[in-house]
Amino acid sequence: MRDRETNVHPVGGPLDLNLLRTFLTVYRTGSFTAAARLLGLSQPTVTTQIRALERQLDRELFERLARGVAPAPYADELAARIVEPLDSLASVARPDDDTPAEPVHLAGPAEYLARSVLPGIAPLVERGVRLRVTPGLTEPLLEDLRAGRHDLVIATFRPRGRTLTSVPLNDEEFVLVAGPAWAERIGGAGRIAAEGAAALHGVPLVAYAEDLPIVRRYWRHVFGKRLVCQPAVTMPDLTAVRAAVAGGTGFSVLPRYLCADELASGALVLLHDPDDPPINTGFLVQRPGVSGNPHVAVVRDHLLRAAREQQPNP
Repeated sequence: MRDRETNVHPVGGPLDLNLLRTFLTVYRTGSFTAAARLLGLSQPTVTTQIRALERQLDRELFERLARGVAPAPYADELAARIVEPLDSLASVARPDDDTPAEPVHLAGPAEYLARSVLPGIAPLVERGVRLRVTPGLTEPLLEDLRAGRHDLVIATFRPRGRTLTSVPLNDEEFVLVAGPAWAERIGGAGRIAAEGAAALHGVPLVAYAEDLPIVRRYWRHVFGKRLVCQPAVTMPDLTAVRAAVAGGTGFSVLPRYLCADELASGALVLLHDPDDPPINTGFLVQRPGVSGNPHVAVVRDHLLRAAREQQPNP
């Protein structure tokens, strides 16, 4: 595909819609490379267009990072001003303006959807967005995305290859927890800080899956050891794991966002508070290319903005 020509205007000249579209795509994806894939351009062309817009506005728009870019303060202001007009222009391209946009098919982990996405979708519905939400595991959901059955997938890892475009969405911290009775029998965080994983010997493990992906990662990262115990109970639903642990079944490792209320109320007890807890980055994934459904961009922007607002201040 041959790239569109880039028109470089002098400072103060009329703004080029192509430059603004490129800016908005970089702003949304957090990456020149990802934006290039979505727009069907080369990465150097995207870089050239952003530099042209920065010269025209006489403002820096992005801070170049080791991986991707971060918006400068003025970029947030510019994006807020142009996002609705540009998305409205995109919707004009539909053959029949009276025909509502197709539903946006969003998929991701059931727990994250229920806790962090679905409570905040009212503004989308008010704008006329229709959503079809599918819970599931990341690998099969990404296969369905490649096959065109989803528009957006919230993934627990970054997909490899160039068939999909991903943007960092959120960081989740994993915490080691138990119910109050087990926490008292174990001796609490003080004993685990002193003895490490040995303090949990004989305590039943409740896990998400038989291969213990979350718990094994915690053991490697925090204790520097290989996990050798077998789970007493497994269930592929983290909310059910949380319920079993709060009910006194044993201990587990859970995302902090999923058990924050229980930790605050005392229904769950934090067993360990390492200086460097394990963190997992979630990604918002879509197929390269501009979607014919303008509401896909509306949902994507909403999810990215909501995720930024939910992250704690550094």
